[in-house]
Amino acid sequence: MRRLILAIALCLVSAAPGFGQTPTEHGARTAASGETETPRALRPVHTFSIVGRDPATGDMGVAVQSHWFAVGAEVVWGEAGVGVVATQSFIDPAYGPLGLDLMRAGKTAPEALRGLLAADQHADTRQVAMLDAQGHVAAHTGKFCIAEAGNQVGKDYSAQANIMEKPTVWPAMGKAFETAQGDLADRLLAALEAAQREGGDIRGRQSAAILIVRGKSTGRPWADKVMDLRVDDSADPINELKRLVKYHRAYDHMENGDACSTKKDWDCAVREYGEAEKILPDQVEIIFWHAVTLVTSGKVDESLPLFRRAFLREALWSEVLRRLPAAGLFPDDPQLMARIQGQRP
Repeated sequence: MRRLILAIALCLVSAAPGFGQTPTEHGARTAASGETETPRALRPVHTFSIVGRDPATGDMGVAVQSHWFAVGAEVVWGEAGVGVVATQSFIDPAYGPLGLDLMRAGKTAPEALRGLLAADQHADTRQVAMLDAQGHVAAHTGKFCIAEAGNQVGKDYSAQANIMEKPTVWPAMGKAFETAQGDLADRLLAALEAAQREGGDIRGRQSAAILIVRGKSTGRPWADKVMDLRVDDSADPINELKRLVKYHRAYDHMENGDACSTKKDWDCAVREYGEAEKILPDQVEIIFWHAVTLVTSGKVDESLPLFRRAFLREALWSEVLRRLPAAGLFPDDPQLMARIQGQRP
């Protein structure tokens, strides 16, 4: 079925009435045509979201918040070197994978969205945004989306929302994305926060998600996904998502430290674990492995206060340390081990 829909959409990109119009223009033309077919609601995921691109790195991302459980499971889609998609309102999740299929096949984001809308007899119930790796952006807000609903397309982004308290939500998101400092994650989160300041979803808050992928694919999907975080049920999902992003940044440094350790570049490893600890100074896992790396780099005296902090917080880390020499991750030196174990409270 997916192949059939994709084939139809590919044909309709160039053959459907309205070819050459933007998706918004196509929606307006449909509304003016007097069609009276009742829309079919597949799943009412009403929400606000943003797709965006960092022109400096090429990274692409999508972020969302909604008063709906686990909104990230169906709204956000992305693939490195291809593009990102947000599909919402009376949602058809197929817009995500099919949109990526079309963009992977060489269609621009506007062409892909236009084709899928032309193949969808319930397009007037959808709200969808797509952004491709070349920076082309497209958005569609169907006439049957619940007010307040709309979208704003700008350079390297589209903000879209429905069932909002105010019609100022999506313009505020666009302005925040345009003016926010920091990396792509910071700018996407700033857009979500701006939406909430304008009142956000009239029903309240429940879940949020963020997905960021590389602008160019390396052929290694696990490495091409920069960030993929979800808050499925929370009274304050945006702040919880921000907390998870903070943890993600710290653990990125941890992974970099692991890579440096594998190469026995101990100065690099110590530096990366140190950066992780700066971000999360109270996270025992980070404190412990920073200390281990200091020992393997020959800086035993510097490691002792860190071991003491780790053992004081969670005593079982001393048992973790005892098991490391057999795994080849710590010097097999009984005197050294006794000295460090002596840091236990």
